[in-house]
Amino acid sequence: TCNDTSAALLVSHIVQSEIGDFDEVQSFQHLLHNKYIPNQDTLMDRITEYHRKHVGQTPAESDQQLLEISRRLEMYGVRLHPAKDREGTKLSLAVSHVGLLLFQGDNRINTFNWSKVRKLSFKRKRFLIKLRPDLNSGYQDTLEFTMASRDCCKIFWKICVEYHAFFRLFEEPKPKPKAVLFTRGSSFRFSGRTQKQVSDYVKDSEFQKKFPTDEAYFIAKELLTTERTFQKDLAVITVVRLVISEVLPDSVRTLINTNYDPVYQFHQAFLKEVEQRLQQWEGRSNAHIKGDYQRVGDVLLKNVQGLKQLTPLLQRYGEVLVELERSCRSSQRLEEACREFEQQKVCYLSLNMFLLRPLHRLLHYKLILERLCKHYPPTHQDFRDSRAALADISEMVLQLQGTMTKMENIQKLLELKKDLTGIQDLAIPGREFIRLGCLSKLSGKRLQQRMFFLFSDSLVYTSRGMTADNQFKVHGQLPLYGMTIRESEDEWGLPHCFTLFGQRQSVVVAAPRKPPSTCLTGGNNIFSSVSVDEFLLLLFSESPEEEEEEEEEELSASRSSLERQAAQRGNSTVHICWHRNTSVSMVDFSEAVENQLSGNLLRKFKNSNGWQKLWVVYTNFSMFFYKSHQDDYPLASLPLLGYSLTVPAETENIQKDYVFKLHFKSHVYYFRSESQYTFQRYLSVSNLSVCL
Repeated sequence: TCNDTSAALLVSHIVQSEIGDFDEVQSFQHLLHNKYIPNQDTLMDRITEYHRKHVGQTPAESDQQLLEISRRLEMYGVRLHPAKDREGTKLSLAVSHVGLLLFQGDNRINTFNWSKVRKLSFKRKRFLIKLRPDLNSGYQDTLEFTMASRDCCKIFWKICVEYHAFFRLFEEPKPKPKAVLFTRGSSFRFSGRTQKQVSDYVKDSEFQKKFPTDEAYFIAKELLTTERTFQKDLAVITVVRLVISEVLPDSVRTLINTNYDPVYQFHQAFLKEVEQRLQQWEGRSNAHIKGDYQRVGDVLLKNVQGLKQLTPLLQRYGEVLVELERSCRSSQRLEEACREFEQQKVCYLSLNMFLLRPLHRLLHYKLILERLCKHYPPTHQDFRDSRAALADISEMVLQLQGTMTKMENIQKLLELKKDLTGIQDLAIPGREFIRLGCLSKLSGKRLQQRMFFLFSDSLVYTSRGMTADNQFKVHGQLPLYGMTIRESEDEWGLPHCFTLFGQRQSVVVAAPRKPPSTCLTGGNNIFSSVSVDEFLLLLFSESPEEEEEEEEEELSASRSSLERQAAQRGNSTVHICWHRNTSVSMVDFSEAVENQLSGNLLRKFKNSNGWQKLWVVYTNFSMFFYKSHQDDYPLASLPLLGYSLTVPAETENIQKDYVFKLHFKSHVYYFRSESQYTFQRYLSVSNLSVCL
């Protein structure tokens, strides 16, 4: 049961699935010979109007849309059972996954959730619903309805028992023990797997379904999954433009409209092509299409050549970043609007990172094509197209490399500016970010953890801990020019202790381990074989673990100390390094930008039995978890800095293929991939975070 608009939309998807894109004559003939709804003739115009809008939609996509619309209809899956209340009013009872439903005609007038229902029973023709006491409810504790007969009551009662068991229980209910002498009440029980058991089984079987075994298929699938994430990231730029439109200067708006809209539209069409090619490759819902579609190089070559035409737009992305920052400096309202937008769930990274995503995506295409060319023998039909596409994308990357390097450095300086207070003009021209991390600084008579930031011209360190605004206050700044370093173990009685001498001040720090002896030579411990900044990088080696435990950072609830203390920008690398007592360099950031990954994984906690299917996006040294690739924002995230990456031991009794393990102190997560290729890919990208 549904209204005419929904009915016409449903039929339009059926027609799209049956005959393909709209053709006036063909569509009319099909609807003339196929009656899908009783009043179809009166809705012909609406059906054809909707059908026109489905151009390019595959049969599989049409079927999916049909199900998505159907399941949202109020009467979907609902069977009405006639009844009367105590006053004799004609009503209908129904049951669903949420509980018991009460209808008057086709209108639902009440819902009794399973959590509110204490007991269901029947006596002859009377059906009884006993509710849990609720002071806010106007209903009595026991509701009574009269049905046509005892058999009608019993049938509806059995349906309720089955629905309740299927949707509410984790396991199939055990049968009631047989009485020795006589029985009392019904022995009817639900038999079969519950929704939870079916869901776990389907997830497991779907995840391990038989895909094409060629590695090229999984490379193409990586292209598809990462392209979906990239499309979402591009959409964030459109969203921010709309959200802060009132305070966005015309200069910035014009730059975004001119340089991002054509790229967004291009990648929408590109994603559609890749999706269709993968559906054809897998052979699902496309058996009627003839041709050799088990390749992707031709799709990449066509679109890389189209992307080359957009190179002038990509070269101006740095201008967008700089102009937005300049506008924020001159407008407090704009700066606050951008800061507020970054706190929204959809903005899971810093806004500036989204602005540079199209440049980063070129690097992803290059890596994917390199893997394809390495996999294919020269005689393969797809090798020539893949090699040509690789040559074109390599030329683009080389042409834009200077812009990318410069913009990545500016973006990182601007991001650090949000995390630091007490320093003027952090993002000055010519300054390069090198590394950030934790070191132990001597304060008074004891060592304290501090954040240190190494730039091309200076070393900056903060006070202990964060401010009330979740920022780090700069306590000192040492120019690298003229800086000297001296061993100070004997002077302070601390292992691996060094004194950094600036022009006007000195700082005593302790490294986690002693740097190689070749770094310091001569009686005065003056540098010889390495430069000052190279030696400082050695001091940033991974620090020992602290006693405080960390947990997975939930974006939807304050479960971890990371989010609790950094609620403003929980995805900031500075905050994660502080809590995990580790460090990250600009080289690491650049490698992470090149190596991003998206796709389905099964996740299991240390003490849980079942595997949960998630859409996982790896970027910025973190895993972001979604229910599916269609979700607009992540449900949770797991920063990987400081974690260890291994494969499960036999004693852990995992007994599944392609499983890797991430653990930090007592926190353990198992992740299961669908193939050897994806397993190796996740090991590769995760290593960029956990081995720093």
